[in-house]
Amino acid sequence: MGAVFSTLAEMFSYAFLVRAFIVGALVSVCAALLGVSLVLKRYSMIGDGLSHVGFGALALATPLNAAPLTVCIPIVVGAAFLLLRLGEKSLIRGDAAIALISTSSLSLGVIIISQTTGMNTDVCNYLFGSILAMSKSDVYLSISLSISVLVLFVLFYHKLFAVTFDESFASASGIKAGLYNMLIACLTAITIVLGMRMMGAVLISALIIFPALTSMRVFKKFKSVSISSVCVSMVCFFIGIAISYLFAMPAGASVVLVNIAGFLLFWLISAASKTARVKTQ
Repeated sequence: MGAVFSTLAEMFSYAFLVRAFIVGALVSVCAALLGVSLVLKRYSMIGDGLSHVGFGALALATPLNAAPLTVCIPIVVGAAFLLLRLGEKSLIRGDAAIALISTSSLSLGVIIISQTTGMNTDVCNYLFGSILAMSKSDVYLSISLSISVLVLFVLFYHKLFAVTFDESFASASGIKAGLYNMLIACLTAITIVLGMRMMGAVLISALIIFPALTSMRVFKKFKSVSISSVCVSMVCFFIGIAISYLFAMPAGASVVLVNIAGFLLFWLISAASKTARVKTQ
């Protein structure tokens, strides 16, 4: 135990790791909560699509010498609204719309970068994540936006619950389903942008998908799955960052690997419980 505490004390002696833990914990909670609704609505790949849009926006911010987050957030939020509108109008259905927008944004980002700064270290950090990329201003903005996402989710929890499970019934009950779908999209877009600096555009969608899918192996109720997803997401993030520090591994990839291990563990627990129930019958 002494070795564990000494390692933790050493880790928290570095300012960049403290910033990473603070922002990462908040983003993990936001991603886990929103991930439950997105997975249940079969719209989980929106995270992957929006992260590619975010990369294109970050590429645009570089030659403009603009603050990445201030450029990225409105563009990604706009893309989230566009995806919803395309789906509602049935112009291009769900997964096709995501593929269209994500590949277009990624291609545009690569072209902008190749014509300006070139494929340097900063670009790799945006693609694959880096805990060194978080500045103090990024941390303050990330904390305020993460808290806003959490407050809005709690305030409109019952409305989001209704829209997630039965959109038609929610509309018939007087709930403005379109408005709350847009709220989910907006909160998801903000969460994606905040997590990209640390997890990278390639891996950020894992924070949305894995905790929800993992929790659904064992729990069945929306509230239970949401609480479990938050716990799983935070635990996996902390373990992943610790592994990244101890073994000099990329932070984003380490967090995803721990999430995979968590998914397999919950799957084994689910399989074992089903076997036990069959034997008792």
